[in-house]
Amino acid sequence: MQIISWIAVFLIFVSTLSLLITWDWRWSLVHLALLYLGVFWLTQIHWTISMAAIKLVTGWMVATILGITRAALDPEPASALEHSWSHGRLFRILAAALAFLLVISVTPTIVKLLPGIGIPEVAGSLILMVMSLLLLGLTTEPLQAVIGLLTFLAGFEIIYAAVENATLVAALLATINLGLALVGAYLLTAGTDEERGATE
Repeated sequence: MQIISWIAVFLIFVSTLSLLITWDWRWSLVHLALLYLGVFWLTQIHWTISMAAIKLVTGWMVATILGITRAALDPEPASALEHSWSHGRLFRILAAALAFLLVISVTPTIVKLLPGIGIPEVAGSLILMVMSLLLLGLTTEPLQAVIGLLTFLAGFEIIYAAVENATLVAALLATINLGLALVGAYLLTAGTDEERGATE
């Protein structure tokens, strides 16, 4: 059980790191969907499987909504985006390494402050929140910003699951996730409409 929890933490770290260094929106959504697998496992430690599955299904629905919306938009020239992303990739990896060191140093203290929650849950939660703040600080793309917000919320949900296990709370958090996805879809389409108006 503990080994699988650490595998989930590793999956979360790899997914969030990939979100930082990936320029293609398709791969970003794939990493977001994989990230929710780790969130599901760390959440089901304190919740029932059916309640934790709400997070997994909601996360995949969010990725689907954003993917369908983004696929319906005009394709952007990938060369400029890829060029700027590749130049900052080393900085992003170094920033992620520093964030990981911060998580390692802070995790034991938080475990002592929150009895009843294990080290893997705290580590996974902190990785999600710290890496999402990095993503939000390093991007101006609406899709990446929404993914950053969803990632931060997923990290919060892991710790909150250890404190509260009410079904209504799970439904409320799922609604917030879906609301963020709809707001992100609106921002994507609104930004495209403004660009079209400017070119005309």
